[in-house]
Formats: sequence, C-alpha cells, structure tokens
Amino acid sequence: MMGSSTGDQIPSVSVLKGVGAAMLTKLQRLGIHNLQDLLFHLPMRYQDRTSVKEIGSLKIGDEVVIEAEVVNSEVKFAKKRTMLCRLHDGSGSITLRFFHFSAAQKNSLRQGKLLRCFGEVRPGPHGLEMVHPEYKSIDSDLPRAIEECLTPVYPMTEGLQQNRVRSLMAQALNWLESGELAELLPRELRAQWALPELHKSLQYLHAPPPEANRELMAIGMHPAQRRLAFEELLAHHLTLLNLRQKIQCEGGHALQPAAELCDAFVEQLPFTLTNAQRRVAAEVATDLTKPLPMLRLIQGDVGSGKTVVAALAAIQAVENNFQAAIMAPTEILTEQHYLNFKAWLQPLQIKVAMITGKIKGKKRAALLEGFANGETQVIVGTHALFQDEVRFYNLGLAVIDEQHRFGVHQRLSLREKGRDGLRSPHQLIMTATPIPRTLTMSAYADLDYSVIDELPPGRKPVQTVVISDQRREQVIERVRSACRDKRQVYWVCTLIEESELLQCQAAEVTAEQLQLQLPELNIGLIHGRMKSVEKQAIMQQFKGDNENPAQIDLLVATTVIEVGVDVPNASVMIIENPERLGLAQLHQLRGRVGRGSVESFCLLLYRAPLSQIAKKRLQIMRDTNDGFLIAEKDLEIRGPGEVLGTRQTGEMQFRIADLQRDADLLEQVQQLAMQVNTNQPLVEAITRRWLGQGEEYGHV
Repeated sequence: MMGSSTGDQIPSVSVLKGVGAAMLTKLQRLGIHNLQDLLFHLPMRYQDRTSVKEIGSLKIGDEVVIEAEVVNSEVKFAKKRTMLCRLHDGSGSITLRFFHFSAAQKNSLRQGKLLRCFGEVRPGPHGLEMVHPEYKSIDSDLPRAIEECLTPVYPMTEGLQQNRVRSLMAQALNWLESGELAELLPRELRAQWALPELHKSLQYLHAPPPEANRELMAIGMHPAQRRLAFEELLAHHLTLLNLRQKIQCEGGHALQPAAELCDAFVEQLPFTLTNAQRRVAAEVATDLTKPLPMLRLIQGDVGSGKTVVAALAAIQAVENNFQAAIMAPTEILTEQHYLNFKAWLQPLQIKVAMITGKIKGKKRAALLEGFANGETQVIVGTHALFQDEVRFYNLGLAVIDEQHRFGVHQRLSLREKGRDGLRSPHQLIMTATPIPRTLTMSAYADLDYSVIDELPPGRKPVQTVVISDQRREQVIERVRSACRDKRQVYWVCTLIEESELLQCQAAEVTAEQLQLQLPELNIGLIHGRMKSVEKQAIMQQFKGDNENPAQIDLLVATTVIEVGVDVPNASVMIIENPERLGLAQLHQLRGRVGRGSVESFCLLLYRAPLSQIAKKRLQIMRDTNDGFLIAEKDLEIRGPGEVLGTRQTGEMQFRIADLQRDADLLEQVQQLAMQVNTNQPLVEAITRRWLGQGEEYGHV
C-alpha cells in the first residue's frame, strides 16, 4: 500500500467486495485498475436526493425525490404496452410511465401504496410525468431516512450500473480515510498556491454536501476539482522537464557555424529571406553550436518559409560532417521536401535521398546502405525512418515536420537513432499549425520555441467566400474565368468517412463531372491511393517549371494536398463540404493558394443545413487569415486532444485536467515545477501517480 511519502503499490480494485473477474474487466475498460484510479474517476454531475419535493412545486427538467400515494395503476395497449401509475401527495399529481414491467411489478403498485420516487420531471399528455423512475415503497409509520450528500453520477461503460460504482466508491473512500493515499504536495507549497488537501478534495467530490455549488462543479471549476487538475498538470510538466534534462545530460555535438555552404545556399535562392526567417535561423544556428542537444519548436503560418530555416540547419550539420534527417507525416509532403532539398542542396554537392514505406527491394537496400555508410548526407522520409533497419552513420540533426501528427515517443525514437552511445542529435520541430500558447506551455514544455511571424513580401491575404452548393454553377463559372486569365485552381473533395478508397472515388467522380462541364480545361486528379511516382508526375504537371510550363489548369484532389505543396500560380481553391473539416485543416488547405503576388480566393462550398458549430467554423474562416487566432478558436471549438492530434497518438491524455479550462493554472504549474524539479523522489511519485509506468515520454 501507498505510504504517506512514497509512491508504493496501491491495492487493486479486486480487493473490493463485489469485484470479481467480470466486474474487473468492466472497470478496466474505464481505465480503473487500482483504488487510486477509482478515486480519480470523478462524477460527471450530481443529483440532489437530500430533500423531498412537493409535486405542486415541480418544474419540467427537475431531477427530484418525491413521496406520494398511488391513486390508480393501469396498463394501456397502444403502439406499445405501457403501464401508467398515478400518484398524489396533497399538493398535486404526477404519472409514472413504464414501457418495461412485469406482472409482479404491476401488482405491487396498487392503490394506497406509499412510494418514494426519484426521476426527471417531463411533460406528458395529461400533465407531469416521470419515465422509469427509481422507486421503493415506504412505511408511513417509520421515520424515513434521506440522503445526506449529493448523489454522484459517474461516467459509465456497458454492463455497469451507477449503484454498483457508488457502492465500490464508498469502499474506496473508507480506504482513503485510513490515510494510505499519499499527499504528495508539501504543506508549505499547498499554502503558497492555496490548494486544499488531496483526501479532502476527493471526499468532497464523491460525496458533496447538499449546499455544494453544483454549477461550479458542473464546469470543473470547484477548488476541489482544481486541486486535482493542478497536480495532474504538474505531473505532465515535470515529465517533460525531466525528459529535457535527460536528453541534455547526454550532451550534444557542438557544430561550428556554417559559413561557406550557407552563404552559397542563400545566394542561390530566388527570393530574399524575411527578417523573421533570419532571426529564427540565427536562433537555430546558435543552438547548434552548443554542446547540448537543441530542442526547438518552430511555429510559422502556412507559407512563412520554415523549410528554408530547416535547410540552413541541415547545411550546418553537413559542414560539420554529420547527417541530417527530415521526417514528414505524409508521402506527398515527404516528396515535396525531398524535391526542395534536392534542388537547393545538390548544387552544393550535398547528397540527398528519400525513403518511404513504399520503396522496396534492391532500391531500398541501396538507400539503407547509403544512410549507414554516411554517403547520403541528408535523408528525407516518412515514419519509415523509425524502422529498426534504418541505421545512420552519424546523425547530427533530426528535423520533424508537423510534430502534432506524431507522438512524443515517436519523436524520441528518432532521437535514439542518432546516439553514438554518448550524445543525442539536435532536434528541430516544425509546425505550420499554429499552436495556442496554452498548448505550447504544456504539450511542448520540453522545447524552446521560435515563431516565424512574417510572410514573404508581396503576399496578399486570401479572400474567403462561404457559398452554398446550390450555387455550384456560379462557382464553376468562377473557375472558368480564373483559368481564362491563366491562373490555376484547386478543387478539394472531402468525405466524412475515413475510408481512403471512398475519398478517392469521390475525387474521381468530381473530376469526371468537372471535365464534362469545363471541356476546354486540362483537369488533373491526385489522391492518396496513387503511386508515389504518379503523384509526383501530376504535381510536376500542375506546377511546371522554366523548361516545362504547367499543363494542368484545374487539379481535383483529396486532402492529401493539405500541406507542403507550393504552386505560386494557383490562385483559386474550392473546398467541397468544408463543414466536415476542422479549422486547422481548412487553414492549411487555404494556404495552398495566395503563394504568388496575385489576389487569391478560397471558396467554401458547403451543403445545407449547417450545424451551429459548422456555421461558427466557416464564419471564422471568412473573417480571418491569422493562423494563431484560428488555432485559438479551433481549441475553443474542438478541444486540445483534437488540435494536437493526440486522440490518435495517445499523447497527453488527461484524466481530470482540461488544457482549455485550466489554462490559467499553467503559469503557476510552471513556477511550481521549477521549485520542485530537483526533488527527485517527489517528481517520481507525482509522475507515477498520474502517468503510471507506461508513458514512454515519461520514462526515457
């Protein structure tokens, strides 16, 4: 059992009365394995059963306890067999309605019987009703005990009843009273931050007094809830700080500033770097000269030029005789990076290669040999870079694009590739999804961060129009007009199904229809099921170059073009069913146009009727091009798990804390983390309590 100062073993829930193998399985589905897990399984709301209400005072929607006498009981045969039981208490009458009942139940609800019922008051054809209330018969001559505390309602799983969980929780609260669950935050720190004690907070939340503020508890803002959220946020923060310290303790390769190749690279670029690019590139270059592994996040809106900064860092690694690896989440973005890096670095005699999951056989073997012997200096890849067979000669820099698509543990496994047994490679994380400050403070506490907050000169904001698909003909005319003016157009198809096959079929059908309506245009098609070579060829035909002008006027695509594709002549984008996408994804897609100096448009072609959330999303897209503002709104609408992409990666899953709701706690959490970070037993106990042993990013 857990003592008062250590993080020793907490008893399994199997020690509780009534927990057999079947119950254990159900509890485990809720993430409940031991008594601490059970106590941290907080109610989602409360019922007030502490007083009996008069029927005459009831309002529709009330959840109440009533005591009343059965006036009559009858079974009605309409579409469904229904039992109606009429009650009266002197102040008024109410009907109990049952769709499922037995003969014994009908016989027990006879005239004159006194019942205590609990349920929700609803409107019925003949006045107020309760449908399937909880009820029991009571003796009019005996004193009638009622609940002393509010009744908790817990999140459930199939086959589990509230009463069973309440019974188990009562046993867990008895164990809590024995003082076996450690209070990990010292008294002086709790006093400093005005935090109540852990066991008092848990007792209060599972058995609140009748006068408790239910409104405050409903939104998670009661001091007892905030106490638990605070400690959970602290555990995550300490974990990431610990991770940073472990990596930096290993030491890194101090890379001399790159001079000759960097200057040559900047001179050959067909554009001038912005001040923001220069500033961030200088921050990165300085990090690379230190004997500590760089851990830096670069945020920059779509089109701000993060890839150039990554290329400068890669050149610095190569000039110091190290390899650089660039990892991207999709094949199309990987290909885009590969083409860019090859065009930029090959003239500097730097060998660039690309690896994806689709490259097989002899070609793959030759690539792997080139990585392992150091012949290939810059390696661009998808998550194929994580595979065991991929070995590097001397990896000095790992660049990870669109970090939110990967879990922290994936980022770390790439880091493992660079270890020479002593030192870690430098890490540069890039994202075009602007991450709200609250998420940066928590999700990326192990990283320094830079922001490229300036777009290249001459860029004009994209004009966004929200238009119903009933006006599709007008949109098609807009496409015809743009192509007549020698501009190019994207037409993006979205589908609510996750099936890639269905998305591709939808894009194929759309391309065929548009070709019939716009016979004079060259229409191309790109989707996720095409071979890598085909996608590359289509994108090259759409983009064109000095020797081969663009051959495609209109490109029909699935959301594979979301990131990384750069065609300056494309000035119109149509997104079908935009209501099916999140704000961040819409913003990324919109960022494919507006990359030249001509005015660009994004048409959001929606299908009515729209939900309130969908209307809100499209309104935000119409009103602003500011990626950071969009990210904040996306966080408000969808929550942090969606914005960070962590529903898939399993990273940063909170039990009690909510990054949006509890954002105001983060600065205090950061300060407290710095105070206690040197107290290793405390750090380990808090981390174990909230993250267990299984979180890979907590235990490197």
